[in-house]
Amino acid sequence: MARYIGPVCKICRREGAKLYLKADRCYSEKCAVNRRPKPPGQHGDKRIKLSEYGLRLREKQKVRKIYGVLERQFRKYFAAADASKGRTGENLLGVLERRLDNIVHRMGFAGSRNEARQLVLHKHVLVNGKRVNIPSYQVRVADQIVIREQARAQKRIEIAIAASEARPQLSWLEVDKKAFTGTVKALPVREELNEPAIREQFVVEYYSR
Repeated sequence: MARYIGPVCKICRREGAKLYLKADRCYSEKCAVNRRPKPPGQHGDKRIKLSEYGLRLREKQKVRKIYGVLERQFRKYFAAADASKGRTGENLLGVLERRLDNIVHRMGFAGSRNEARQLVLHKHVLVNGKRVNIPSYQVRVADQIVIREQARAQKRIEIAIAASEARPQLSWLEVDKKAFTGTVKALPVREELNEPAIREQFVVEYYSR
């Protein structure tokens, strides 16, 4: 499956905001957005006024990059969200948040979604006692997530758990970091998904044009 393997710091600079794509580096002084707060490229320091279409396009691209989803899959997520009851934008975020790689990251077992994706692909994650190696797997309420015992000694997992202590715990997730387990208690709560800030209505308007 295709995926982006280029420098992720350029993505944050392009969007003009921290997207937390590079684990603890995003929380340090080395963060590229802090050091070079302008879009990449030789003309990055020029001021460009975006049109309404441009604003919506950039927001859509930003959400895609945050969750590491390609355009074709993202369109499928939007179609499913649009067909569901309720607000399309919140439905879309709910689908993205319930991806297994995102859940592993949100629980604090991976420093970034890319790290979480790798843990899932390498079969280090169990869902309800079964190995699942599909990062896009949709986790449901009451599902239990466990990091396999063989992977618990990995340094990157230790670092991720230590770093997650400084961040607030989401109310819809129950995590026992000492036991390397977590449970999805409820559906994602929109008010808790503001880091990085997302304007999902712009994404809805982009696809509804």
